[in-house]
Amino acid sequence: MDQLNTLLAQYPEALQPTLRRWAQAFAEALQRESLAWPDDVAPDFIEALLAIWARSDFVGESWQLSPALMLELWRSGDLQRAYDDETLRQSLRQRLASVADEAALLRELRLFRRREMVRIVWRDLMRWCPMEVTTRDMSLLAEACIDGALDWLYQSACAQWGVPYGWESQVPQRLVVLGMGKLGAYELNVSSDIDLIFSFPEQGETRGGTRPIENQLFFVRLAQRLILALDKITADGFVFRVDMRLRPYGESGALALSFNAMEEYYQDQGRDWERYAMIKARVVAGDRASGERLMRDLRPFVYRRYIDFSAIEALRGMKEMIAREVRRRGLENDIKLGPGGIREIEFIVQAFQLIRGGRNAQLQERNLQKVLTVLAEEELLPREAVDELRQAYVFLRNLEHAVQGLEDKQTQLLPVDEVAQQRVALAMGFACWADLAAVLAAHRERVRGHFVDVIAPAEQPEATVSADELEGWTEFWQGDLTEEEETLWLRATGYEVPEEAAALVRKLRESKRIRMLQSQGRERLDQFMPVLLKRVATHNGDVQTLQRLLGLVESVARRTAYLVLLLENPGAFYELIRLCAESPWIAEQLTQTPLLLDELLHTESLYRPLSLQDLKDELRQQMLRVPQDDLEQQMDALRHFKKANVLRVAASEMRGTLPIMKVSDSLTWLAETILERVLDLAWEAMVAKHGRPQRVSGEPCDPDFVIIGYGKLGGLELGHSSDLDLVFIHGAADNLPTDGERPVDGAIFFARLGQRIVHLLTTHTTSGQLYEADLRLRPSGNSGLLVSSLKAFEQYQMQDAWTWEHQALVRARMVAGSPRVGAAFEAIRRQILGRERDRGLLQKEVREMRERMRESLASSPAAARFCLKQDAGGIVDIEFMVQYGVLGWAHEHERLMIWPDNIRILEEFGVAGVMAPAIAEDLTQIYKAYRSRLHILTLQNLPADVAADEFVEERRRVLDYWTRFMEQAPSVLLE
Repeated sequence: MDQLNTLLAQYPEALQPTLRRWAQAFAEALQRESLAWPDDVAPDFIEALLAIWARSDFVGESWQLSPALMLELWRSGDLQRAYDDETLRQSLRQRLASVADEAALLRELRLFRRREMVRIVWRDLMRWCPMEVTTRDMSLLAEACIDGALDWLYQSACAQWGVPYGWESQVPQRLVVLGMGKLGAYELNVSSDIDLIFSFPEQGETRGGTRPIENQLFFVRLAQRLILALDKITADGFVFRVDMRLRPYGESGALALSFNAMEEYYQDQGRDWERYAMIKARVVAGDRASGERLMRDLRPFVYRRYIDFSAIEALRGMKEMIAREVRRRGLENDIKLGPGGIREIEFIVQAFQLIRGGRNAQLQERNLQKVLTVLAEEELLPREAVDELRQAYVFLRNLEHAVQGLEDKQTQLLPVDEVAQQRVALAMGFACWADLAAVLAAHRERVRGHFVDVIAPAEQPEATVSADELEGWTEFWQGDLTEEEETLWLRATGYEVPEEAAALVRKLRESKRIRMLQSQGRERLDQFMPVLLKRVATHNGDVQTLQRLLGLVESVARRTAYLVLLLENPGAFYELIRLCAESPWIAEQLTQTPLLLDELLHTESLYRPLSLQDLKDELRQQMLRVPQDDLEQQMDALRHFKKANVLRVAASEMRGTLPIMKVSDSLTWLAETILERVLDLAWEAMVAKHGRPQRVSGEPCDPDFVIIGYGKLGGLELGHSSDLDLVFIHGAADNLPTDGERPVDGAIFFARLGQRIVHLLTTHTTSGQLYEADLRLRPSGNSGLLVSSLKAFEQYQMQDAWTWEHQALVRARMVAGSPRVGAAFEAIRRQILGRERDRGLLQKEVREMRERMRESLASSPAAARFCLKQDAGGIVDIEFMVQYGVLGWAHEHERLMIWPDNIRILEEFGVAGVMAPAIAEDLTQIYKAYRSRLHILTLQNLPADVAADEFVEERRRVLDYWTRFMEQAPSVLLE
């Protein structure tokens, strides 16, 4: 007693009566069960008991109700040690091994739960483990109890009613238990109920019972018995409160549904809040393998493959509903539901998951703190904001446990009783309640600020639009005006051709796609269209701009989340209108791939295309988010990556922030990055199937294969719609087998590798095509092998290639693959280009080739148009002069072979004396001017020609240089 009094004096006076009461109750319990005072326990035993009793009546009550069980817990050392993930499951399995009937099952489950709950609460409130360990232990405890009870009850049910079999699979069926919410995320609190959903693989009936029953009836009965085993309150308490309201159809739905019924429900009737709930869903018991298959099938319901800003609207609605309930019930002091509470942190995190999780697999994570880490790494939230949210979350969850651990009561309300406040403050490490309350208020204020930034109601999307003006646009869109009134309205508000604009809007409004919209989609469209119509009027009132935008609206009519995205982001809305006004090509890209609208949210990157290294880094990061075994997703990821970055380049070019040479560089770097990744994917697939090819030395090669870029790709001059001229070369032995379990000759391996690369590039998926690949420049053209060995390539170029094929080599370079093979290719290229040639004969052959091209590709004289590429004095004339100059003088000037692009070769011509520097510079500027106009025409969706009276002087000078350089006696082109 003296020791007790000494220890009690260390606690606040208000807590001492509680501690004396629990000490007395424990002594009486020992006497009641004829247990001696434990002399074998450590000297700090009483001190430890007082410390936990000061924090938790639940633990005090447990020592009074089950003193022998609690002494065993102390003596076992389990209080001091951390469990691994299998400890609880194995321990319960041993306890249930001898259970003979259902009554014994219920008792063992409850005694097990009390022992382990005391351990978890004790370790948490004494801060012997971090919050994350507490929530994981709680989740594992629930999982062990569900799984242990289900195993026992399933065997009992099969003995009573027979074993359930499927109609089609003819294998025994087992129940699948999905843990929702915090249970699914390993985030269960110390007094939480558990949200469950039950399912089973397929319909069928039982076999081996007195009479067969349908599988659904079997599993409903089994589910009822499982809920009873966990939820029923007996003399020993309960295990977990079970909540089944999250199942399909809620309380009116069946307790267990087949997989097909589950998929049908979520596909046809799943609501926004159910998407939110399914983020954390996890198979916690039963047939885990089948359960994982069900989760994969349900994932598209949760994570949309497009950017889904409608999620914010749904979460906002949920939060407003919760806020009304908080006000109605006076729950402002609820640290979960109140302002700045746990739920707001969860909503912030899950908003990003629902919006972007379909595109970023890293966000498809159940655990909140892991998602916070991703948000910081992906720069979706500022790191400072993430740190504040994480600190607040840990603090609030610890406080939640301190409040719940008092009485094992499911509450998040802060105590109002002074003694309870003192006990919670003690558990949280504060000297008094006032200190705790101050820190809590600061955390909640910061959380509230971040919540408002992410989810709070958006401001009026068009601040300059008055209520009356918006009302007028709404009447116009809704069709409340006559056709004459519509025209008058549009003319008054700034549309240039109001009759055409009105007709376009009517056509959209009356289209079948719009008329078939469901109520939610129609509401979003009706909110969006008045703002769109007003903004186009303000921007330029151009009918073509309106037509492009209405085409986009119609294309996303059934995915109106994109409209929400634009309403939520006025800056993106502005960029959309501006880009569509300037470029029908960009409008077409956005209409075909609405996912690209996400790029408009980030103007800092939209108008700043990435460098080659940044492109490689970004693609690598994006591909890490895609499952390695899902080729379709990999192909879609590559296609979206390309389109997003092409959009950046096009937007920068339209704004005038990127000169023509940088535009081509960016598009070429993008192609190189994609080709490198496509080669990796193809190589990995082939090696997995056949093993690695071998070199002549017998060593396996990795990869000893290169992709050679010709033409615009090789010359770093790609345009927005350019195809890729490719040649494939390998450096291994043709006749040696690969080293895998299914070996093939090297030649066959590389041929199939080339086919796979072409397939990855050219296949049309739902996201379109990566690139059109042209392989006609390979040795022997279309009749030649798809992939050549280095030796065969060299032999062909030395002995059989035509002059035009050597011309093509001028603009050829390795763009992906093995540096060793690439260096060997470059050596062959220079050897060919550096040959000494008869310049007269060369000049004749190049000129004849050009004349044949003009005959078949140039404009007719009657066209009164100038084709920038093929007409006399155009781009191809300059290119042929460059190629002739390289082939004719490279043996004298090695630097002419260094560069594959026309601009730098022309510069070298001036240095080497092949052309006068002034002429080389003049051709360079004309070449740039032609190409710049070509790019603009592409972005305007126009043919590659201009009026005959344009570029007249430039054409004249090019033709003059052509005559002097290509038609007179071979010599350098000087002044």
